[in-house]
Amino acid sequence: MHAERQLTAIPGMGASPGRIEDETLLRGKACFLDDVPVPDALHACFVRSPHAHARLRGIDAGQARALPGVVAVYTRQDLFGHITSWRMPLGFPLAALPEDTTPFALAGDEVAFVGEAYAVVVARTRHEAEDAAAAVQAEFEVLPAVADCRQAVRGDAPRVRTELASNVLQDYTLAYGDCDAAFARADIVLDDEFQVHRGCGHPMEGRGVVAALDPATGMLTVWSSTQMAHELHYTIAHMLDQPEDQLRVITPDVGGGFGAKFMIYPEEIVVPAVARALGRPVKWVEDRRENFLTTIQERDQFWRISVAADRDGRVLGVRGGFVHDHGAYTPQGTNVPYNAASSMTGPYVVPAFSLHVQVAYTNKVPVATIRGAGYPQAAFVMERMMDRLASAAGIDRLECRRRNLIPPEKIPYTKPLKSRAGVPLVIDSGDFPALQATAARAIDYEGFARRQEESARAGLLRGIAIANSVKPTGRGPYESARVRVHPSGRIVVHTGALAMGQGIKTTLAQLCAAHLGVEPQAVEVSAGDTGLSGYGMGGFASRQAMMAGSAVSEAAAKVRDKALATAAAVLGVSADELMLSQGEVHTPDFARRVPLARLAMLLKGVPGYALPVPGDPGLDATVHFHCDAQAYAGSSHACEVEVDPLTGAIHVRRYVAVQDSGNLINPQIAHGQVHGGVVHGIGNALFEWMGYDDNAQPLTTTFAEYLLPTAPEVPPIEVIFQPSPTRLNPLGVKGIGECATLAVAAAVIGAVEHALDGHGLRITEFPLTPVRLAELLDPPARDTTAPSANP
Repeated sequence: MHAERQLTAIPGMGASPGRIEDETLLRGKACFLDDVPVPDALHACFVRSPHAHARLRGIDAGQARALPGVVAVYTRQDLFGHITSWRMPLGFPLAALPEDTTPFALAGDEVAFVGEAYAVVVARTRHEAEDAAAAVQAEFEVLPAVADCRQAVRGDAPRVRTELASNVLQDYTLAYGDCDAAFARADIVLDDEFQVHRGCGHPMEGRGVVAALDPATGMLTVWSSTQMAHELHYTIAHMLDQPEDQLRVITPDVGGGFGAKFMIYPEEIVVPAVARALGRPVKWVEDRRENFLTTIQERDQFWRISVAADRDGRVLGVRGGFVHDHGAYTPQGTNVPYNAASSMTGPYVVPAFSLHVQVAYTNKVPVATIRGAGYPQAAFVMERMMDRLASAAGIDRLECRRRNLIPPEKIPYTKPLKSRAGVPLVIDSGDFPALQATAARAIDYEGFARRQEESARAGLLRGIAIANSVKPTGRGPYESARVRVHPSGRIVVHTGALAMGQGIKTTLAQLCAAHLGVEPQAVEVSAGDTGLSGYGMGGFASRQAMMAGSAVSEAAAKVRDKALATAAAVLGVSADELMLSQGEVHTPDFARRVPLARLAMLLKGVPGYALPVPGDPGLDATVHFHCDAQAYAGSSHACEVEVDPLTGAIHVRRYVAVQDSGNLINPQIAHGQVHGGVVHGIGNALFEWMGYDDNAQPLTTTFAEYLLPTAPEVPPIEVIFQPSPTRLNPLGVKGIGECATLAVAAAVIGAVEHALDGHGLRITEFPLTPVRLAELLDPPARDTTAPSANP
């Protein structure tokens, strides 16, 4: 009831008006990167390495330059003087990392993964550019490649790049409490190993860049399908020595990000550099094969974990470690392994903890954040160990979790660890036992036996599982918003937040409109344009409703107050007697009224006359909402599956997602975010396998080999919101989109293992494809006549 009272007190919260984005999207009028109307644009095609590791002995572009339609071919040496550094800057450079860790704008002496670019062709058409790219000749000296991060950390492993002293980028331990004492007094000690396979973000729209130089003003305009326009603005200015006030970065409609566009790529530097050098607009849009070969990936980790507990199944300590596959370079810090390590205990009380982390280079696509950013790996490991603990203690799996969940009376709960920024990890709000209880009721956990018997009569095995998770959301330090009423009556919002298909424009318009007494459709939202918003952080870490939403709400409230004060002066009444609706400020009986457009006109000012009210001109306000602490969103997911033991086929029959995302701004959009997160997690659990052979050659470079869940594979998903509003922002909201992914793999794999309970099978990996499950159920017969490698 407390949440409901807070919800109704906040303008714009809790309703689901139609999305303002949908009109253009449904009518095919949206402007994605490939639709940007830049006349006479040239087309770029990057020349990429076919080898996972090789010295680049020489490049001959003569034949390519002679082909019809080719305007230019650039290697790294040809870019001398056009960029300030061969290497890309480190994204978010707060951690102490070596200088030789970031990717190159274009490779020069060595390539370190298949797909690394070492030249770019610019031609009149994309087809001509691709033909010319195929004609570029390169001499390679193939070097040993490392595909497995466990091999990479060995002292005798080949170096992933010859410039490296070691393949180990980081080696550290996160710890608190006395693990030795905890394990010494434990009644139950469990050990296990887990592996989580790498996958891709795969938004519907791939990456792309368009750059155009205005020769009259020197203004370089760059359009990019990115999640962080302002960071890209900074990086281009730095790498091209382009004056900041002569550079504008615009993010058009974005067809999904999922973390894959949450970094600055070499192409986003090379294309503007080439456009400026040629004085011609240049466009590059990646194809799906390039997406597989070059866009960042995530998830790959190998864990070994021990859990100590008393005879009642209460955890006393957790220790172990994991090796994280970081790929060939570090484009954006090492937040993924740190997130996984620091979040491993999840929503549980763990008195003692020690986790050793090794971050290793391999000759694969570099790793950065994909939806969840390390947290799904940790949730999978912890939840699988909770299932093992329940079995060892002889108690129900839900009861085992209930005994270990952080109780509501201990909230706010401070974990004895710190974030990458050195800030204590404080779970600020939530009721985790209540979330789990709701999930159990919703999926009818008590009535499972009957459904299991029905499946058995059809020759199928049925299983059920519940998994819990918690995640910090709303990463700061700030987000910006400007709300302005123009003299024409147009109401606009400019923000540094990023729209990428998640409905943030509707969310922000809804908050603004409620303060100004108009419909959300009357509010125009511009997100991710550095020419209109001077500061911004972008879209990541489930932050935009919290940070940008709070900024817009506060800015709109200031505009409302200014409108009321100005109208009071114009109408000769007290501001307390006025209200806003239908684009006007008026008395309750509408006897006296003035349009917002008229107030904005008066506040524009007239030479020689005072403004209607003291203060600055304009009916607008800018707010930079600050918040360094993060609000923790929790979830409890319940999954029910049927397994065909003959074929290994897995069918997800029921799925319940109980989410604590604080107060909801737009419930319909919130439900959609949870659906998307669950489907992403099902893909991770059962389908998505980014394969490499022993030489680090990618094996899955089309959607024929790399599978995603489609409509027939997605079950009905029941979403239940059970809010515990945070006090860290005025809206009481928390993140949604990423949090809905964290528990999915654990819930799905846990349900499959439960279905196979009679087979004595323990599943410690994902994705779990039908072929892999068939292998686990019926492993190849061992040749007893051959000598054993492990006697």
